[in-house]
Amino acid sequence: MDNFKIAYDLLQQPIKQFIGDQLPDWIIVDFSAHWAVEIGKEFGVPLVYFSVFCAATCVFLTSLENISKANTDHDVLPSPESLTSPRDFGAFRSTIAYRKHEAVDMHAGFYELNDSGISDSDRHNKILLACQAVAMRSCNEFEGEYLEAYKNKIGKLVIPTGLLPPEQPSAKIEISSDGSPNNVIFDWLDKQKPKSVVFVGFGSECKLSKQQVFEIAHGLGLSELPFLWALRKPNWADSDADALPPGFVERTSEKGLVCLGWVPQMEILGHPSVGGSLFHSGWGSVIETLQFGHVLVVLPFIIDQPLNARLLVEKDLAVEVKRREDESFCKDDIAKTLRHAMVAEEGEKLRSNARKAAKVFGDHKLHQDHYIGEFVHYLKNNVTTCK
Repeated sequence: MDNFKIAYDLLQQPIKQFIGDQLPDWIIVDFSAHWAVEIGKEFGVPLVYFSVFCAATCVFLTSLENISKANTDHDVLPSPESLTSPRDFGAFRSTIAYRKHEAVDMHAGFYELNDSGISDSDRHNKILLACQAVAMRSCNEFEGEYLEAYKNKIGKLVIPTGLLPPEQPSAKIEISSDGSPNNVIFDWLDKQKPKSVVFVGFGSECKLSKQQVFEIAHGLGLSELPFLWALRKPNWADSDADALPPGFVERTSEKGLVCLGWVPQMEILGHPSVGGSLFHSGWGSVIETLQFGHVLVVLPFIIDQPLNARLLVEKDLAVEVKRREDESFCKDDIAKTLRHAMVAEEGEKLRSNARKAAKVFGDHKLHQDHYIGEFVHYLKNNVTTCK
């Protein structure tokens, strides 16, 4: 990640050249491009900070900081312990916070200097201080109270852009006769009962240890639920066979399917046999999954994932896998949590809430026409007053 930030910062000169040549009406920028502030000032182009994080995450982290100035005094940084306490926002009290082990990792990654020479916190604060408004991948229907709390905290206009759900696939991927992995996936899904399958996927950023992968595998087996697991071969595995416990594929062949490598996730989530998802609770994956009304089982690891998980639990849309003090989790808790979400009577409220949430998360007209429309309206009608 440090190398990526160093490389990203090398974009400063070509983007400055581009802005100078084109003189756009706005620069819309994420938290990382801190150098866009100087470029905007030099050419008189206002900035909008676009956050790909939810409002709950943003207001939780921002509530720790003095945003009236860029924070460059590393002696007054928030402590890891301060990340473990929920916030009281006056109108409501939030329940979201980091666990102890999560707080230590997040504090180091966000607040401490890295090889790029500037911390993520300083990048974020510099952009936030200079921007004209904040656009956020969220909506009032899901977290209106957090959007309002964030606006009150930063004292700037906060414009929800909607959830920007990806287009749902219009039809299942065409099945050919070449025996490709996609054929196997959809042939298998077609044989399962409606809403019975758990889709398991932890993306590409979470690097799961051997113990973690094996506990998930054993937990899936113990749950006795049908599952489809999209698993990238870990770096510690010498071969595909080494990525899973010995004999796991054979023991679970009647119940589950493991796909090593890339899978067409949106088409899988849209298949009628899928009813739930075990995943890391990244914000993009939350949006992808809830637009189909699937029940969520969350096992967060890094960055905003723990806060997303707590938010979903707060909203009665997810159940989180229990962890021990040393941050480990066990197969029994994986199995217990999956069964609670998917089939247990006490999990019916979760399943019902997930189905209701699909009406918001999957409403493309709401997000595209209303929210994006409002954002475009703001950009068109405020540019002359900002320059």
